[in-house]
Amino acid sequence: MSDSKSIPDQEQRSLEWKSFFFIAVVLFPILSVIFVGGYGFSVWMLQMFVWGPPGVHG
Repeated sequence: MSDSKSIPDQEQRSLEWKSFFFIAVVLFPILSVIFVGGYGFSVWMLQMFVWGPPGVHG
């Protein structure tokens, strides 16, 4: 088989660095904010409607 779609080595390294910086600088921070915010929201809603506020009851 022939490598008709092979990418030059230098261009491939450049694409790998761009992908790494996109994941490290853009994707992971956005996902962490969504995850932590979603967790906090779910705990807040559960405290409002299911468990009640934290502290001593009675």
